[in-house]
Amino acid sequence: MSNPVCINIDDHVATVTLSRGNKMNALDKATFEGLVQAAQSLQQDPTVRAVVIHGSGENFCSGLDKSMFEMFSNGNKLADRTHGITNLFQQVAWAWHELKVPVIAAVEGYCIGGGLQIASGADMRYVHPDARMSIMEIKWGLIPDMAGTQLWRSFVKQDLLRELTYTGEVFDGTTASDYGFATRLTDTPLELAQKTARSIAEKSPDAIRASKVLLNQQDYLSFEQGLLLESELQDEIIGQPNQIEAVFANMDKRKPVFSSADEQSAPTPAETRIGSRASA
Repeated sequence: MSNPVCINIDDHVATVTLSRGNKMNALDKATFEGLVQAAQSLQQDPTVRAVVIHGSGENFCSGLDKSMFEMFSNGNKLADRTHGITNLFQQVAWAWHELKVPVIAAVEGYCIGGGLQIASGADMRYVHPDARMSIMEIKWGLIPDMAGTQLWRSFVKQDLLRELTYTGEVFDGTTASDYGFATRLTDTPLELAQKTARSIAEKSPDAIRASKVLLNQQDYLSFEQGLLLESELQDEIIGQPNQIEAVFANMDKRKPVFSSADEQSAPTPAETRIGSRASA
């Protein structure tokens, strides 16, 4: 049996692929577990600086595989917390929100129900104009329950979210942009997502990770708490090797050479130059 979720890492960018293209990347139990395992693996990899998630074939994800309804009918309780503050099904979306580095979802074809919620866990969504998206759960007499309700409140108007939840309206990528679900419209979502991911990977990983911490908290903190967090995170960055390297690289008009968390003991070009100046 082939792996339903594959990871490829190249030059600090991880590409996560839902690999059930012949099933429109529908979510069976193995895919749920594979997505959570992929996120856990990337969370523990200090060399990864950006992630792209997409579906193989012509679709991002068509939602739940029919086999999952049997699992729910066997008395399993969704209220049981199995992954920190989430259950398994919420974690496949929430994990990308919690990942330390930026995540970009490249969306083509069907992205409905659980598929939309997984994409919503990403920091950005690059969407094909002809994609088909929906909060589909009402069709099956259900509510959205894969963390989408907590993710959407940061980028979808509340009254519109209610309308889409109550009606199950299917909308295209262009409308998704109007609604707030799409960060960018593009005929080549995967290509653009990888281009952006490579650009992010060239920036200071310390600043990128701290930026995600700060932006993830903005909906939950008071102004006072947000201002303090902003300052505390900046205090942790200023004067550190990667921040100094960013300054020297810009001054020298060259590509920066940043260190990952597991490489901090090795001096960067900027540190070497500072040391030589100090001893001169």
